[in-house]
Amino acid sequence: MNLPLSSRDTARPASKSDAGKEFDFTRADFERVRGLIHQRAGISLADSKQEMVYSRLARRLRALGLESFARYLDDLEAGRMPAEWESFVNALTTNLTSFFRESHHFPLLAEHALKARRAHGGQLTVWCSASSTGEEPYSIAMTLCEAFNTLTPPVSIIATDIDTNVLATAAAGVYPLERVDKLEPERLRRFFLKGKGAQEGMVRVRPELRQLISFRQLNLLADGWDVKGPFDAIFCRNVMIYFDKPTQRKILSRFVPLMKPDALLFAGHSENFLYVSDALRLRGKTVYELGRS
Repeated sequence: MNLPLSSRDTARPASKSDAGKEFDFTRADFERVRGLIHQRAGISLADSKQEMVYSRLARRLRALGLESFARYLDDLEAGRMPAEWESFVNALTTNLTSFFRESHHFPLLAEHALKARRAHGGQLTVWCSASSTGEEPYSIAMTLCEAFNTLTPPVSIIATDIDTNVLATAAAGVYPLERVDKLEPERLRRFFLKGKGAQEGMVRVRPELRQLISFRQLNLLADGWDVKGPFDAIFCRNVMIYFDKPTQRKILSRFVPLMKPDALLFAGHSENFLYVSDALRLRGKTVYELGRS
């Protein structure tokens, strides 16, 4: 819920250290930001995120030529700059990721894909619900290419994220060499093209891999999702930790009808869905399947 604060708020700066900052950032400003990002993206910001919020949104104030957080937030809430909502959400979302992060998930995905293909035939469908800059959906794609031993496996991957900036990076599939330096040489050779000339020091995901993935913007809190199941697997890793329990419960309840009867739901290493939904049961380490009645 938005807090009833305006540019006339006279609260003191949040701490003494704020005195030397470019912009005044009061506790009231921070509470307004917390309310707005929870309303827009379901993210629950802890008190410890105050400095992070200042740092990221101060860039938006500079870009817009504004002189105060209160004015920025007033303009957002009053609808005077509707296009800024996207930048506001992008600035406050965290996009920590890497190729084959939480590597124990991928052999299980490969095994599950082969089993599902033998049992049902047809094309397998996977939804990566927080794709960030693309490392996770590309890791999924590489895993399935290896499982089926082809660059054109019977697989369709939907990769979504609320942040349009990271989606653009993901769709381009271009990364600095250091982002892939921990991958095995065989994977680098098979799935990436090394840049030359002006692109020296960069790699690009092979087009065959990119063609397996459809990138699109999606807010997990939106009333409607632009995805259609049923899916053989859903990845929702390291996302729920930013949501409160009611929001987690709501999202998981919407995942369940999109899962095939034998589908898998992959969670992050610090997430436990059993305390949120009774429709799921643990299959393996941070991997869930639909509960059986």
